Order: sequence, then C-alpha cells, then structure tokens
Amino acid sequence: MKNAAEMHSVFFLSSSLKNVLLSFKIKAIVKKICVFCGSSMGVKPAYREAAVALGIALAERQDELIYGGANVGLMKVLAETMMQRGGRVVGIMPHHLIRKEVAHNGIDLMHEVKSMAERKELMVELSDAFIAMPGGFGTLDEISEILTLNQLRIADKPLGLLNTEGYFDHLLAFLDHGVSEGFIRAEHRDSIIISDDPFKLPALLEEYRPVAIGKWIEEIKQESGE
Repeated sequence: MKNAAEMHSVFFLSSSLKNVLLSFKIKAIVKKICVFCGSSMGVKPAYREAAVALGIALAERQDELIYGGANVGLMKVLAETMMQRGGRVVGIMPHHLIRKEVAHNGIDLMHEVKSMAERKELMVELSDAFIAMPGGFGTLDEISEILTLNQLRIADKPLGLLNTEGYFDHLLAFLDHGVSEGFIRAEHRDSIIISDDPFKLPALLEEYRPVAIGKWIEEIKQESGE
C-alpha cells in the first residue's frame, strides 16, 4: 500500500499529465448534457419558452438529455420537448420523490437512486456537460457541486448557465464579490460559460478548458505561509 507521500506524488503527477493532454484537446466531447432546472414554472413565460427552446436545440444536435426525472415544472417542459422531437431523455430520481408521484413515466430511462447525493453522483458520472436553467435550491446545490468538482479536477466537465431574463445575474455578482474578497479564484469564476441563448449555449460548452490545479494550490499555500 502506498503511503501518504507517495499518494500525494501520484496525484500531482496524474494531474500534471492530464493538464498536458488537455492542452492538445481541440474541443470537449459533449453529447450527453445534464440540465438542472426548476420543478416550478417560474412567474415569467420566458422561463418556459427557454425550456422549450433548449429542448429543441438539444434534439437538433442529437444530444442525450439527462435530468432530474420530474414530470413537473421546467423539467417536464424540457423533457417533453425533447421527446416530441425524437430526442433521448434519461431521468435520475431518488426513491422518496418517485413515491410522491412526481416522476415522469414516459421518458426513455429512469434511474432510481437512494438519495439526493447519489442522484448528483450519477448525474456527474453519466454526463459530458451541464447546463443550469432558472431553478431554486436544488439547482443552486447542483451548480455548486459541479463548480467544486471542477475546481478540484474531479469532474473536468463544462458548466453553462442559461441566463434567461438575467436570472443568474445576482449569483454571478456574488461570485464576483467572492473573487474580489479573495475566496474564489478568478480563473474558476471565468470557467463558467454564460449565455441567454438556448441555441448557442450547447455549442459553447465544447470550448471549455479545465483550470490547472497546481497553480492555485501553490498560491493558497503561499498565502497561508507554507
């Protein structure tokens, strides 16, 4: 069994190798897109219209939609738009929500999982990229999960915000504040892909480049006096 020092060396060696390999990558492979969005419709018609437009865009690209599996809110609109246009839709939902009868029974495949944590884990495993539409606490949690996994180079998968009607402006302002106060690295904030156009955003995900982990780790060590 490797000791802690050996494991540390292997981790940074593999991270460095990954950075080199990624530098030669022209475009990210994006065919399975996980969309985080609300189980409510929101008050503005534009949110529903954006869900329809994104569903059309993904179907036209022949992408596979992975989502929370619900038959309510923007989730339902997105899934049904995809299916109406022949797109493949995969849902992931915990048992306790299925028992509440909010699961969509008409999609191509439903993964039943034990918990919300397992749901997110499987979403990350199955997806090439992520798009967040307007939503509530669940969407915010999922955005934070992907940002953290990307920061630590566990996922290395693009995250896009579909900023319909400026919905995410306040979140982006919070992230900018985190950068100015020294708690968020500017390169991690800048790695988020932002667009209000549901037809352009999926293609923008292919331009994603992960942030090298070595640089910012060394910087936080230095500022901590190590």
